[in-house]
Amino acid sequence: MKKFLLVEPVVILYCFASFLTFPLLQQYIYRRLWEDITNSSFIDNLNISQCEANTSNPVYIHQKVVQKRASMFSMSMDLSGLIPSLLVTLIIVAYGDRHGRKASLFLPSLGGFVTSSFYFSISYFSWPLYIFFFSSVIAGFLGGFATFLGGCFSYAADISHSAKQKTIRIALIDMILGVSSGLAGIVSGYFIEKFGFFWSYGTASALHFVNMMYIIFFLQETVHVSESQANPFSTEGFREVFSGVFLLFRNASIKKRALISLMLFGFMSYLFGQYGSSSLFTLYELDSPLCWDAVLIGWGSALSTFIFVTSFLGLFLFTKWMQDHYIVFIGLLSWTTGMLMAAFAQTTLLMFLVRLPLVLAFMPFPILRSMMSKVVLDTEQGALFACIACLESLTGTVSGVVFSSVYAATVMWLPGFCFLLAAGLVLIPFTLVCIIMYIGYGEEGRHVLLVNEGEPEDADLVS
Repeated sequence: MKKFLLVEPVVILYCFASFLTFPLLQQYIYRRLWEDITNSSFIDNLNISQCEANTSNPVYIHQKVVQKRASMFSMSMDLSGLIPSLLVTLIIVAYGDRHGRKASLFLPSLGGFVTSSFYFSISYFSWPLYIFFFSSVIAGFLGGFATFLGGCFSYAADISHSAKQKTIRIALIDMILGVSSGLAGIVSGYFIEKFGFFWSYGTASALHFVNMMYIIFFLQETVHVSESQANPFSTEGFREVFSGVFLLFRNASIKKRALISLMLFGFMSYLFGQYGSSSLFTLYELDSPLCWDAVLIGWGSALSTFIFVTSFLGLFLFTKWMQDHYIVFIGLLSWTTGMLMAAFAQTTLLMFLVRLPLVLAFMPFPILRSMMSKVVLDTEQGALFACIACLESLTGTVSGVVFSSVYAATVMWLPGFCFLLAAGLVLIPFTLVCIIMYIGYGEEGRHVLLVNEGEPEDADLVS
C-alpha cells in the first residue's frame, strides 16, 4: 500500500473533530448546570438565548452563578489530565527521534476517539457530569493536543530541506489548525440544532477513527527505525529520551542556551495570555449584554479562521523583507489591539469586529517555533519539540485554570477584565524578543552559534 509524506490530512481531521467538540462541551456543561441550579429546563431554541441583562431579575443572578460554576468546572477538567499529559508529551515526542513520529500522532487521535465516545454516552444517557473527569484523565494518558502538535511540528521539520521551508511548513500547520477550528466552530451550532449533542459527539468520534486509519495505513514514517531500536520500551530507550532533552541545554554554548531559553519563555508567555483568554470567548459571549445563542457562537468561532489564514499570508509575505523579530512584533501588536477591543465589546456587531485587529495575531507562534528550530542541530529537533510540547501543555492548562479563576472572580463587575489582562501580558514576550535582538540572533541560526562562537561542546555536537 502506497504511503504519503502528508501530515496535513491528519491535522485537518484531528483539529476539526477536536474543535467541533470544544464549543459543544462548554455549551452542554452550561446547559446541564443551568438545569441543575435553576431546576428549570434550558430553552432549546437557538433563536432565543438563555440570558438576562436586567440586574434586578432573579434570572440574572442565576445566570452569573452558572457562569462561575461552568468556568470552575472547565478548570477542574483541565487540571485532571495535566500530569499524565505532561509525562506522555515529553516521552512520546522526544522518543520520535529514534522510533518514529507516528506514535505521537496516533495516540492523541485515539484519545480523541475515546473522549468523544465518552461525551456521546454522557449526553445520550444523561450520565452525571463528573464522568467528564474520567475522559479528561484518559485523554491525558494518551498525550492530548500538545503531543499531537509536537508530533506534527517534528514531522514538518523532518521533511523540510531549508530554514525558509521549515518556517512555511510550520506556519502552514498553524493555518490548517485555524481553518479546521473555524469550520468546526461554524457548524457546531447547526449540529446542535439539527442533530443534538450526542450525534454531534458521534460525528467527532467517527472523524477521529478515520484519522487513526489514515495514520496507520497511509502516512509514511519519516524516521527509519533500525533493528537495534526495535524495542522502544527498553531501559536504555527511556534514558535516551530524558537525556536528549537534558543534553539539548547541557551541550550548548552560553549564548545558544540563553537564546533557546528566552525564545521558550517568550513563546510560553504569549501562549499563556492568548490561550487563557481565547478559552473564555464562549462563556463571555453567552453572558449579558451579548447573550449569544449557539449559532452566533459558531459564527464567531468561524471568524477566527480568517485570523489563521491572514496570519499565514502575512507571515509568507513578511518573511521576504523582514527579519523574524519584526514579524513577531507585528503579531503582538495585532493581539493587543484585539484584546483591548474585546474587553469593552457591548454589542454583537462590535464583538464580531473584534476579529479584525486580530488578523495577524498568530504570526508569533510559527516564527518563534522556527527560530528555535533554526538554533538547534538536526539531531536535536525531536528533543526541542518535546520540550516545547511539554511546556505548551503545561502552559495551556495552567493558563486555562488561571483565566477561568480570574473570570469567575471578576464576571460580576467587569467580564472583560481577562482580556485586559491578556493585553497586558504581551509586554513579557515583547521585552524578551527585544533582548534576543540585543544578543544578536541571526537568520543563519545554529550555524552562527556553532561556527562563530567556537565552543568545544558545540564542536562535539557538529562532529
